[in-house]
Amino acid sequence: MTTEPDAAFELQRVTIHGHERAFVRAGSGPALLLLHGLGCDHTTWFPAIRDLARHFTVIAPDLLGHGVSAKPRADYSVGGYANGMRDLLTVLGVDKVTVVGHSFGGGVAMQFAYQFPERTERMILVAPGGLGPEVTPLIRLITLPGFHQAMGLATLPGVRHVGKAGLRALSRTGLHGTRDLGEVADIYESFKDPRARAAIAHVVRAVVDMKGQIVTMVDRAYLTQAMPMLVVWGTDDMVIPATHANNAARTAPGAVVEIVPNAGHFPHKDHPERFVRVVQEFVRATHPASYHRGRWRTLLRNGPALPSNRAEAGESPMTPVAQLPGA
Repeated sequence: MTTEPDAAFELQRVTIHGHERAFVRAGSGPALLLLHGLGCDHTTWFPAIRDLARHFTVIAPDLLGHGVSAKPRADYSVGGYANGMRDLLTVLGVDKVTVVGHSFGGGVAMQFAYQFPERTERMILVAPGGLGPEVTPLIRLITLPGFHQAMGLATLPGVRHVGKAGLRALSRTGLHGTRDLGEVADIYESFKDPRARAAIAHVVRAVVDMKGQIVTMVDRAYLTQAMPMLVVWGTDDMVIPATHANNAARTAPGAVVEIVPNAGHFPHKDHPERFVRVVQEFVRATHPASYHRGRWRTLLRNGPALPSNRAEAGESPMTPVAQLPGA
């Protein structure tokens, strides 16, 4: 698996609202905006980014508070991140994108599409947050008082090195539930920076409490009638259960759902060739959404239609290429 980019994927920086944003931009063609998950950065896309850049203009930022982007005391809400992506694209001279979001980045992608439909051609959601309450207890623990101090002790040099080695060793055992621990080790490493810990705590507390996820797109999923949507999930995801893909199939019946066997929470890293192929096929098979204020107004006024009404109206913009069993 490729984890390092070549010279074509040089990290660039731009300052917006006084805060430095880091990003990779490569390739040519229709634009893909790749949004990483909680505690990750643009490097999560490295296994797939080279092949994607052969067909698309790929823009992969480090979200504020992550990677080498600035980590200020700032707005870390989902809406705030969507605004930040709008501003980054504006500075880069990119008008419209297919927005691709993994995990928390999937929630940002959904919010971006909701806030800026005129700039969104498609949504591609990879094991996204926002489709149900369930989430791993490890993320819920971040919401507890004392997380910052406890993680400060857990990331002291000797403790951190032992912890990372243990997580990586477990990830190689092949035991059930250990597949994604190598990625967890990288996130754990990022927590050594107190600014990163503070930013991630703000992010999590905005979208999760001890009962699970509190931010959802389910009540607005009917708006995807006007926008092609692909959902990709690994069967062995222990962070956000793959059963949430059923919610996508149920609340957005036009969505394409691709379930990837033998993959965890990072299907784009577990099976990058398949991920790239699915993205290519989806973009090729769908027309980019065209924003019409009148149609958007009508959708908002009418609210979600009954499934039978959707079928009668023929409003689904695409044909699923890989549907959930029984969905």
